[in-house]
This record gives sequence, C-alpha cells and structure tokens, in this order.
Amino acid sequence: MLRLLLLRHAKSDWSDAAQIDFDRPLNARGQRAAPQMGAHMARHGLMPDKVLCSSARRTRETLGLILPHLSGNMEIRVTRDLYEDGELDYVDSIRALGGGARTVLVIGHNPAMQDTALELIGEGNPALRESIATKFPTAALAVVDFAINRWSDAERGSGRVVAYCLPRQLPGGALPPLSAAPLGPPPLAANDGGDGTSEPE
Repeated sequence: MLRLLLLRHAKSDWSDAAQIDFDRPLNARGQRAAPQMGAHMARHGLMPDKVLCSSARRTRETLGLILPHLSGNMEIRVTRDLYEDGELDYVDSIRALGGGARTVLVIGHNPAMQDTALELIGEGNPALRESIATKFPTAALAVVDFAINRWSDAERGSGRVVAYCLPRQLPGGALPPLSAAPLGPPPLAANDGGDGTSEPE
C-alpha cells in the first residue's frame, strides 16, 4: 500500500500588482493555514517519507510552515517542474519515484493539483471525488491510497481518495478524525466543497 498526500499551497499575497508570480509570498491567512494543516497531518499520522515541492516562493513557504509539525526522516525535492507543468507532468513526477517511499507529499498549484487528484482517483468515495472536482482551495489536502508497491505502477483511476480536508475545517472548525494509522483506511472525512468559485493562486 502507498499513500499520496496532495497539498495545494496556502493562500498567497496579491497586494503587489507588480509582483512576479513565481516570487509571491503567503499572505497572513496563508501563514495561519499552513501550520494548522501541518499540525493536523501530525495528529493523524500523515507523515511523508518523501516530499515533492514546487520551487515557487508560496509553495516553499507552505512547506517551511508545515515541516516543524512533521517527524521522521524525509527526503525533500524542490523542483520548478511542479510550478510550470500540468497534471500529466505531476503524475509523471510521482511515477518516477519508483519504490522506496511509502507516503509521498506533493505541494503544488492549481489547476494541476486538482487535476492530478481527479486523474489518479477512481470511483470509490464519490462524495469526496465530487467535492474535489467542485473546488480545491488553497491549503486543501487530499489523501489518496493505492493498492500497489511501486509508484511507477500508479495508473489513471488506480487510487482511492480516503480524505479531503479544507483549512476552514481545522481547529476551531468541525473536522472529523482521520485514522492515525500511517496506511490504514481512515474513515471518510466530512467535507465542504466550497462554493465552486475560482480562487487566485
């Protein structure tokens, strides 16, 4: 069994219209949401042993804010590929991991993050799939399990989404618990899919 954690970067700062997109930092809301999501991951045993992170500033800052909450040894790869590419390239980056990493965290951007989730998850848990299809907001986390032993065997629709967590659901929001078992099947997380409106990167 393998587990994939898909995390969109936290909310970024749009106050400077002249700011180059790649260099935009997190805003105050994003700086609050990222460590909250990191603490949530720690509480529920969502500990990666491999991290793939876009090299954009907002994704690197998101990673920096969740790392203090994560334990254990993990390999971190920061790559511009996850900034510039679409979902097929995200999937290729995941498949290229081969074996060795049981739980992988990917920190990236929309629409590629949302499209990657929809590309990989099958028909199980249709309510969660529909929520992901409706909206994948900043700092949202999708947890996808695969009944495979190597990432190179991940195929379209081969994963099963087992949880979808939004920042607004974290303390003090109402978030049902995930399983603490690193690769056990957690109960479905209740989910608020958002209002379907687009959200700036």
